[in-house]
Amino acid sequence: MRKRNSMLVFGEPAIGEEEITAVLATMRSKWIGTGPQVGAFQTAFADYVGARFAIATNSCTAALHLCMQASGIGPGDEVITSPMTFCATANAIIHSGAQPVFVDCDPRTLNIDPDCIEASITARTKAILPIHFAGRACDMDRIMALADSHGLAVFEDCAHAIESEWKGAHCGTFGKAGCFSFYTTKNLTTVEGGMIVTDDEAFADKLHVLSLHGMSKDAWKRFSDEGYVHYSVDACGYKYNMTDMQAAMGLCQLKKIDAFASRRRAIWDRYQQGLKDLPLFLPLDPEPETVHALHLYTPLLDLPHATITRDKLIEALFNLNVGAGVHYIALHRHKLYQELGCARVALTGAEFVSDRTFSIPLSPALSDDDVTDVITALHEILT
Repeated sequence: MRKRNSMLVFGEPAIGEEEITAVLATMRSKWIGTGPQVGAFQTAFADYVGARFAIATNSCTAALHLCMQASGIGPGDEVITSPMTFCATANAIIHSGAQPVFVDCDPRTLNIDPDCIEASITARTKAILPIHFAGRACDMDRIMALADSHGLAVFEDCAHAIESEWKGAHCGTFGKAGCFSFYTTKNLTTVEGGMIVTDDEAFADKLHVLSLHGMSKDAWKRFSDEGYVHYSVDACGYKYNMTDMQAAMGLCQLKKIDAFASRRRAIWDRYQQGLKDLPLFLPLDPEPETVHALHLYTPLLDLPHATITRDKLIEALFNLNVGAGVHYIALHRHKLYQELGCARVALTGAEFVSDRTFSIPLSPALSDDDVTDVITALHEILT
């Protein structure tokens, strides 16, 4: 194919005039920091996922860290998670003073393998942190059963999983809390931002306090029309709160979430059909009784049948002005986590995926011609 005239950006956000108008209205209101829009977004998001409480944060990384801190997880403790994730998952554990312990992933679902969890549980294990990779729900029945039998907390990393469901319940609502991301490339974006959902009122109160410098819960009433309220500093907290400008954008995006999902499904189906004859392991279809958020489309290069490496494939795509990504190089291959000894067993599934995985554009902002260009480019490179 001819090189595209312009770069097809990987993860382009779908932003319309509604979001622009809402942000401008917020700016004109003078409530640009944490205020009524944040409160409205928290309520709307809690309703969307079916949780009692939602706490808005400035990132999913902050959300994960707050969950560790509010649970008392710290030095000497261990948290089991998957190495097939962004570094923020493990870093949130490290920032709490605890030790990430990596267990293997299923090389076809890319999710944490429940069969591998129990062997890594020790007397120091305090929690399991599963990642719903690319929007595919983890097997929450088995994970919750393991956690319950060993008295462990479960915190769900839902950075990819805004729309995801497992057997009729939203991901993020199974464990003690679920943490969501609204980063630029996510299915719902506030440019930067995150959300914690939980059904535990006392835990939600702790999260609110820690997310805003450790000031008492009454501090949040300063951001309302109820009048001035004194506060006290009850804990050494963080500056992790969301702003009204972000929340105003999020409220608009949340109203479009079903339309976005429909468009993602159409693009996903075209990829499944258009790439099936190439030397690729295509993503599995969603499991029965689940909803896949379709956040990432992540084929695996079929080595050695493909005559090109994954990195050369991505380079060739970029040369045709087609953006691509890698989600992810397994964390246990990075220097930091090697030095910390986070991998205690062989992680063959994660190794397999790490060598082969790549991601192609899957945004509702894509046109049909954009999708055709991606498919055509892969055919040209791989055949």
